[in-house]
Formats: sequence, structure tokens, C-alpha cells
Amino acid sequence: MTSHRLVDLLGNPEQYSKVKVKGWVRTFRANRFIALNDGSTIENLQCVVDFEQTAESILKKINTGAAVEIAGELVESMGKGQSVEVLVKSIEILGEADPETYPIQPKKHSFEFLREKAHLRVRTATFSAVMRIRSVLSFAIHQFFQNKGFCYVHTPIITGSDAEGAGEMFRVTVLDPKNPPIDEEEGVDYKKDFFGKETNLTVSGQLEAETYAQGLGNVYTFGPTFRAENSNTTRHLAEFWMIEPEMAFCELEGNMDLAEEFIKYTLNHILEKCEKDLAFLDQRLANEEKTKPQHERSPMGLIEKIKFVVENDFKRISYTEAIDILKNSKPNKKKKFEFLIEEWGTDLQSEHERFLVEKHFNAPVILFDYPAKIKAFYMRMNADQKTVRAMDILFPGIGEIVGGSQREERLDVLEKRIEEMGIDKEELWWYLDLRKFGSTPHSGFGLGFERLVLFATGMGNIRDVIPFPRTPQNASF
Repeated sequence: MTSHRLVDLLGNPEQYSKVKVKGWVRTFRANRFIALNDGSTIENLQCVVDFEQTAESILKKINTGAAVEIAGELVESMGKGQSVEVLVKSIEILGEADPETYPIQPKKHSFEFLREKAHLRVRTATFSAVMRIRSVLSFAIHQFFQNKGFCYVHTPIITGSDAEGAGEMFRVTVLDPKNPPIDEEEGVDYKKDFFGKETNLTVSGQLEAETYAQGLGNVYTFGPTFRAENSNTTRHLAEFWMIEPEMAFCELEGNMDLAEEFIKYTLNHILEKCEKDLAFLDQRLANEEKTKPQHERSPMGLIEKIKFVVENDFKRISYTEAIDILKNSKPNKKKKFEFLIEEWGTDLQSEHERFLVEKHFNAPVILFDYPAKIKAFYMRMNADQKTVRAMDILFPGIGEIVGGSQREERLDVLEKRIEEMGIDKEELWWYLDLRKFGSTPHSGFGLGFERLVLFATGMGNIRDVIPFPRTPQNASF
């Protein structure tokens, strides 16, 4: 008999009678009731063991965490909590789990504890739900861009350029760290390294994606990126995934249109495909909110928050308008903001972004035309010579989730910006070539995938939405 996945069996129980299922024991009560889960759904299947007909040697091995194969009859359940159950006819232990040492016992574990057991935490209801949603979101991202005719481009993980200009990059080298070759200026001689130059793990695939947009039209990347920022916040990872579309013949307005459509599509996709996982996480978040002081509680539940984004038009305002709103806001005047807004040119913090979304507009917000001095070199300069054609999308509960811009297509302006920011022009000769040979207006944006998963699952720490988080002093798995 072919074994059945629980998601199929529980979704259409009327189609089944005699069944075979395989999974892990979540609980075993009264030497009789097994709660079985195979990872395909948030729901467990109750399997009822006839302990009088089951060998004691088998019963002793039915412990939480054990892998089992069960054959039996699917019947309507007389008990509470499930509509159907399996009357077990035979049970085979596929893999034992010592109850004395198996760490994921049927009780409440802190997320901090589960991060130390990252190889096993996906067997919990919360993390299995998060990872299924992550998977569905990944598919939706590809589906969205493929349906729109975008070409998927694999940009390099090892790079010789710093797209963000922040310098927080992981070096890639084969040189002996204790005795590296020294050049004439008494620095490390990277000409003798594997690539003949200093190289790093990429912080973004954007620059390379731009080159392909200038030949294929519309492209996107979706891959791992790295940042050596020594930050231990709930919003930062050293290794994370980025979605970065780039579009030729596209200006800022088209970029904003695409980003809004993209976000709504992916979030609506999980509303349709992940109903049970979202309901579980929505309840988890509601229970967590009850433990907080009243003034710290979120005004919206998880599903409500997702629908808030999907169903509302994003409000679009300039950075200058946003600064005026924030300067004159009650939290600023009463010095409630941790970072007070005093003058134009200030880099906005999460508290400012969330005020605009959650309090002032009560809608997702797209800010555009930021001061040039706080944005990257590749963003198109406006006629005022003070602002660039940048845009950020702000979400409730999270602040900035997307950053993008119309790219600078004019060679002379780009060279001037590169020089002003102290970037080595020779390292970007190929990027500058794009402005010499058939340059076009073009735009793109970046979305940190884990930020999107964080929003979509209601989790409080970004380390809990990626299978194996990489953070300062942590690369255990």
C-alpha cells in the first residue's frame, strides 16, 4: 500500500478508508493515542493504538520524536479535537528517539532554546508553519516575475565590488592569514590571491543584474547575500536572501507600481495557500500580545495586518513631505521619539517609518526623492541637485521592507557621484560601460526575503524565519 501524506488525507478524508502513514510522534498519551505529524501540514493525525494487540517492545519505543510507519483504518473520530482518526492495525518503528535526551518535548520551549536546537526546531508546530510559509512565498516570488516575463539571473556570490559602499563585507581569500604575501606598500598583496585581487561575499546582486537588464529588458535575482555588520538586533542577519528586479526603460513611477503589485501578489498568495498555518500563527501572536503591557500591543492581528497591506493602496509621499509631517507630529513635539526630527536630511528610523504607516496614514507608505547624501551612488540625481530618485516601502510593525530607485543612467553624473563618495572608479569600469553603450533609463528595487517572511508570519526575531541563522559569534549548524 502506498503511504499517504497527511495534508492530502486530512484535506479529503472521505476519499480514504485503509491507509498507511509515516511521520514523527508529537505525543503519545495513555499508551493509546499517538499524535502523528509528517511536516506536510500544521495538523496532527490521531492514531489509536490497541495496546492489548501491540507488543510491549513496540509500545516502549513510541516516544515523542520517534519516526513511525502506521497502517490502519481511517474512521470518524468520536473524541474532541479531530474529525477523523486512524485505528492502528500495524505499527513499525522506523527511528527511535530516546525520551531522556530528545530535546523537543511536548511543552512550551523558548525561541532562544530552540535556536540552540536549530536542526530539530522545525519539528515544532510554530517552526514548521513558518518554514512552509517561507516555501510558499519563495514560489510566489518566482511565479510573479515569471508570469510577467522577467528573466531569472544568477548573479555572483563572490564579487570585487561593494554595491552599497558600506564596506561591511566578508573577505574571500586563500592566503595564509598568519603569513600573507606583502606588496611594495607593505600591504597584503592580493595579486597573489586566488582571484588576483581582493574579493568578498556579495551584499547585493544589483549591479550585475543591471548589466543583464540592459540586454534582456526585465530581470530578477533571488539569492543569498552577506553583510559583516556586527549587529545583534532582531532585524539583522549576516547571511540573508534578497529579491532584486531590474527593469530597462523604466522610471521611478513604474518601479513603485511594480513593487506594490509584487508585494500584494505574494502576500495574497499565502492568504490563499497557507490558511491553516496562518491561522495557527495568528493565534500564537494573539496569545503573545496578551502578555505585553497594553501600550505595547499591536493594534492588528497577523492575518489582519497582511490583509491591511493587500487591500490598501500604498500612500506615496516625498521624503520632504514626510519630514514636515514628522517634525509637526505629537511624538516629535512632545519628545516621545527616541530620535527627534529636527532638520531636513535626517535618515529616518523605524519609529518614524512606523508612525507614518500606523498612525498618520493608516496605510502602507512609499517614500520617494530622498536626500542624495544618505543614499547610494547609483541612484539618479534629481534636477534640484539635492535629492535622488530613491524609494522605500514602509510596512506596519516592521518599517522599511523595500528599498529601490531609478538608477543613474548619465555617465558624467554617475562618475561625479562615484568620485564624491570616494569609490574606486576602476573597480566599476564595467558598470560605467553600461552608460557608454546604449544607456537607458532603468530602475529596480531590493527586498530582503527574511523581512517579508518576518512580516508574513508575525515572528518577532529574524533569526526565527531562516533555517540556520548566521549572526555574530554564531555559525553552529
